[in-house]
Amino acid sequence: MIRFGYKASAEQFPPVELLRYGVLAEELGFDSVFVSDHLQPWRHDGGHAPAALPWLGALAARTERILIGTSVLTPTFRYHPAVVAQAFATLGCLAPGRAILGVGSGESLNEVPLGLEWPDGKERFARLKEAVLLIQKLWTEDRVTYEGQFYKTENATIYDKPETPVPIYIGASGPAATRLAGRISDGFITTSGKGHALYTDTLLPAVREGAEKAGRKIDDLDLMIEVKVSFDDDYDKALNDTQHWGALALSPDEKTGVEDPIEMQRLSDALPVERTASRWICSSDPDEHLGKVVEYLDMGFKHLVFHAPGPDQERFLRLYSERILPELRNRA
Repeated sequence: MIRFGYKASAEQFPPVELLRYGVLAEELGFDSVFVSDHLQPWRHDGGHAPAALPWLGALAARTERILIGTSVLTPTFRYHPAVVAQAFATLGCLAPGRAILGVGSGESLNEVPLGLEWPDGKERFARLKEAVLLIQKLWTEDRVTYEGQFYKTENATIYDKPETPVPIYIGASGPAATRLAGRISDGFITTSGKGHALYTDTLLPAVREGAEKAGRKIDDLDLMIEVKVSFDDDYDKALNDTQHWGALALSPDEKTGVEDPIEMQRLSDALPVERTASRWICSSDPDEHLGKVVEYLDMGFKHLVFHAPGPDQERFLRLYSERILPELRNRA
């Protein structure tokens, strides 16, 4: 099944306004709404950081059909994995068959401000793997006593479990975590705009390899990608809207060790618009835009979640649902 979703930009909008957009996405025919779980946004001025867990509960109460979930939450530092297991079991009870737990290894921007030491990638990967396995264990067993390398529980029980299991999706941009997604998760999450070879030559083959090692098929997983789109009748507006999200265009070297939204904002605001737009499909032509989006379907992704950078999200949702989604569904 091919799905098209909406990325609720928690870093850009306050909770009530963001909730309105999530509800509108369902009304306009989107299939899913995903929200990130940031303690701090990418920029200080005009930034927001509503907590994902209560926000998703409110969205569950205001909607009936759409899939809802995190893209992504880090279950390894700010939260103990058992707390995440409890929260998403509850969400699964409130929205049966609609909740999805999307997880990742985290950003220092969200963890270091709480006094945490930021470990290297190897440890973050190990923590993520252990956390996911512990969450799955808590969802399938009672009175779980567990002692791992990073986490432990003693006779822990999640008492309220949904009848329909909550799927776990793993977000990744490198081959190791992507293989892990193929082995132990229900879905894989990545983001667009990083060059086709990364997806076709590295990430999707790694998902397949991980799935096959676990005796599964890649078709058993939901292959999801956040597609960064800036679509408007005014091309200059589509281009300039990307400046709010300039941090996404920073290289890993440029933003490594930056834990302050003020400093992240300074770095991103120094970028020319041509560079901030490099991560986005910027277009005022529906046919051109569709052609670039469909490339991700052709690669094999089955769940496209659209992230728009502009301040008028209602305009984006209505424009996209009228001009882009119907033809996308035809092509899919």
